[in-house]
Amino acid sequence: MTFTPAPSRADRYFLGIDGGGSKTLAIIVDAMGHERGRGLAGSSNYAAVGIQQAVSQLFLAAEQAAQAAGCSLPLQAAWLGLAGIDRPEDSALLLPNVQSLAGHIYVTNDAELVLSGLEGAIGVALIAGTGSIALGRDKHGISARAGGWGHILGDEGSGYEIARLALQAAARSADGRGEPTALLDLLLRHRNLRKPEDLIGLVYRDEDKARIAQLSSLVFLAASAGDEIARQIVRHAAHELALAALTVSNALDFREGCLPLALGGGLLIHQQVFRMQVLRRLRHRRPIGPVVMVEQPALSGAHAAIKLSSISTRTGKAASTMAPD
Repeated sequence: MTFTPAPSRADRYFLGIDGGGSKTLAIIVDAMGHERGRGLAGSSNYAAVGIQQAVSQLFLAAEQAAQAAGCSLPLQAAWLGLAGIDRPEDSALLLPNVQSLAGHIYVTNDAELVLSGLEGAIGVALIAGTGSIALGRDKHGISARAGGWGHILGDEGSGYEIARLALQAAARSADGRGEPTALLDLLLRHRNLRKPEDLIGLVYRDEDKARIAQLSSLVFLAASAGDEIARQIVRHAAHELALAALTVSNALDFREGCLPLALGGGLLIHQQVFRMQVLRRLRHRRPIGPVVMVEQPALSGAHAAIKLSSISTRTGKAASTMAPD
């Protein structure tokens, strides 16, 4: 006879979820902040995939993490940092669908998770992944943001925009309307396409923004090999990200000293040369530092959920309407 131990008590565990345009990562920690399990699912940006699909991916990631941690849902508290949560009505729409994840739930934009990597969550968080956004908070508790408008209205400097510009450059090159670029051949070979016109099917048959954003890696490859068109696209992206961070810092009280900066998202974390271009443009305009790389925003969210639970229990306030101090 096989004995299966019962799941650990849920009130000992806390959940952090980083839900972006490409993937959803859930991490569960214990009351001491030690990681106990994680789960991975697809995009949970409800503005991109719809509310039902977003909720499905959130629960898939959370259930995987709970299984790895040896516990079961609901947990004590959870912080969900999600792309697409830009207005109070966004949070109000999503919250009823995720209440069963934890006893206390805090839903924010995913940039808040990155900002929590700075001391006191004071400074500017700059994120560039599938999408892009800058979010800041000063010592007075005043917040400001720039970017994060989505792939039609904005997301300058993001993986999606870099890939879109590369696809446009490739099309112009194929027509002869634009300069020759190695991007055309790279894109064709990467997707095993026979002729430039096949790019139409690639883009319009499957308009998955995350899959298109992944093509940005080819732009960095071409830029490092000296392709001028690719280098122009990368320079433009670096300029736009620096501009977003500076716009936020100028709207807040960072007049004295250096600007604390937290970086997040796949492009800024993994593309070192690109990251240095962004930082160089920022330093040209104002002193910055410290610069913190937040490689695991979901883990930061899980740690913050511990504090969130404590505050909620002490004050009796609804966690969904209250930011941790």
